[in-house]
Amino acid sequence: MTTLTYLGGYPEATLAQVQGLIERGELRSYLESKYEWPGHAMGAAELSKLAHEMKKRSMRKAPPLTKVVFDPKLHVLHNALGLHTTVPRTQGAKTKVKREIRVGKVFQDAPLPFVEMILAHELAHFKHAEHDADFYDLADHIISGYQQLEFDLRLYLTLLDLERGSDTTATRQP
Repeated sequence: MTTLTYLGGYPEATLAQVQGLIERGELRSYLESKYEWPGHAMGAAELSKLAHEMKKRSMRKAPPLTKVVFDPKLHVLHNALGLHTTVPRTQGAKTKVKREIRVGKVFQDAPLPFVEMILAHELAHFKHAEHDADFYDLADHIISGYQQLEFDLRLYLTLLDLERGSDTTATRQP
């Protein structure tokens, strides 16, 4: 039986369905039937453009993003899939705030909706620090179907662990 690291907290019936997909070797085909796998790795410029478009579309009044990048060390250093930072810089009497989003490099090859889900998650954190109802409402506003995407992303991470051997991605809840 496979340890379902990324699916803690889900109902037993759901876990049994996932375990069945794994045992029958159908997890990849299930995800491929729902999401288009990219033929190439997403570049830093594409990621930045996507994040800025999502922010502009859903959070127009929020302060601008300074940087959006893939971070190869993210899962090692922070045990996270994505990371948002707000860093104030004071120079004299002026304070400037830099807002950055870093996405684990493992997602360069992921289906686009999963990258969008991580970006929506990190954008929502700029307004809501906790994973509460307001956070999830905003995340769903940024990208429709957020919670299903989050579940499917967890299935994707499980698939990566199965195909590459375990410990290739973060184990923390996104």
